[in-house]
Amino acid sequence: MSIQLSFAQKNIYESPKFDNLSQNHKELAILPFLTHLDLTETLSKAEKKALEQKEGYAVQDALEKYFSLPNKKKKKFTVDFQNTKNTNAILAKNNITYENIDIYSVKELCNVLGVDGVVSGTTDLNILLSDGIPTEFSFLDYITGDADYGRIAIKISDGNSGKLLWRYEKKITKKTGKNTQDLISRMMKLATKKFPYDTERIKNRKEN
Repeated sequence: MSIQLSFAQKNIYESPKFDNLSQNHKELAILPFLTHLDLTETLSKAEKKALEQKEGYAVQDALEKYFSLPNKKKKKFTVDFQNTKNTNAILAKNNITYENIDIYSVKELCNVLGVDGVVSGTTDLNILLSDGIPTEFSFLDYITGDADYGRIAIKISDGNSGKLLWRYEKKITKKTGKNTQDLISRMMKLATKKFPYDTERIKNRKEN
């Protein structure tokens, strides 16, 4: 039986086998996110790909910043996160690019990167979030959250089995955050109590 929690515009899943599959996890790698843009502007195929890559790396960078200090002073995790510059350099040395990373399995990527699991995900956007959410909007849109800019999904997968361990999905609106960094910070703060590698959460779960 899977654990599925739905509230507001969040959707969190945790594998019932999480404790067993992650018990030896020491380090995770954060991958660039696969992004799909649906913009009103007319762009060439190359321009669209370049912007999608820019957004994908912006989310990767924002997640690394969240998991590093000073956030780590407030929340302790049972795992470390590989420096994303190292992650991207190792991927490049193995000819794994943003364009072809999706053809590799979780097991293959973890083996190449020398990590126990990966943090990955997708974003579907109709704006360039890394440039910031537009400031021109009605007060009613802000209150109701009707201004919909897309969705983001963050996943954690186990390197040995390749299985999905945790997933967090959220709708992106004006109230979600003003840019990529703000979005990730707010998202993860909301998900902290359900983040599977939180030291206190694991301690409490074992005691219960």
